Amino acid sequence: MSALTVVLALFAALSNAAASVLQRRAAAQDEERAGAVHTVLRSLQRLVRDPYWVGGAALLALTTVLQGAALAVGSLAVVQPLMATELLFTLMVGSVVFHRRPDLRTWLAFVALAVGLALFLHAAAPSAGHDTATPGRWGWAGLALFVVVTALASVGSLVRGAPRAALFGSASAVAFGGTAGLLKEVTGRLPQGVGAVLTQWPPYAMAVVGVISFLLLQSALRAGTLAASQPALTLGDALTSVALGWALFGEQIALGVRVLPELIGVALIGLGSVGLARAPSVHGAWDTAPAARDGPEPSRQEQEQEQEQRGT
Repeated sequence: MSALTVVLALFAALSNAAASVLQRRAAAQDEERAGAVHTVLRSLQRLVRDPYWVGGAALLALTTVLQGAALAVGSLAVVQPLMATELLFTLMVGSVVFHRRPDLRTWLAFVALAVGLALFLHAAAPSAGHDTATPGRWGWAGLALFVVVTALASVGSLVRGAPRAALFGSASAVAFGGTAGLLKEVTGRLPQGVGAVLTQWPPYAMAVVGVISFLLLQSALRAGTLAASQPALTLGDALTSVALGWALFGEQIALGVRVLPELIGVALIGLGSVGLARAPSVHGAWDTAPAARDGPEPSRQEQEQEQEQRGT
């Protein structure tokens, strides 16, 4: 695990976290403007004029560049799990943008998730693997990704609130994991020359899967708060990438005596997920439209003065 890989992946995580926060801010405001009836396409037509949404889209593009650079020098099973640090970056950036601090339980849940994944990654010590996938395996991998994404999105469309955000976040995560795998494939083929790569299928498959991932992400951001969608998004992406790294690129993880710390890491991830599901932020307004619109929450004295004015 080279220092350059770690630095590039961490910057990509920071960029992705900032993108999620800015686009969630825009989506929260758009929910209030749109009212009860709205569609994803109509929302996108409005959001492309929102500076916060545009800034988030630009940061997503920057994330792709940083992620591609990291994948060019590191393995898929290392880069994508490292990007789970965006969980903590999301809290930090979100606290500034929404002018509200997450509650202690939410912080502890996010930390447990991040520490658990870091422990698992350190114990598993994924190997580098091949620069490109083993011939013939992309077809089966693509079919599996399609089935999982379709199932998650279908179930997500049947529910509301935090479960909907988590399911669409999971679908987006699996799709983004596939996008990362295709990006790894493209960077692995670059030594053949840019012209040669552009005559092959991976760049175009990556573009299609990337657009699908982006649309699923917008659905997740509209469905609920970041506290509901972000853990599913980041952790699902990491786990999908580890699986694709093993299945496609021959990346291996350590077993034997390392199984114990790996299981502890998985247990921490589970505890963090349970704690997050019970955290008030999942049901409440850490990053809802009023916070985004009105800025810092008024003090108790200001609230009492406002009530007195309404009474008169």
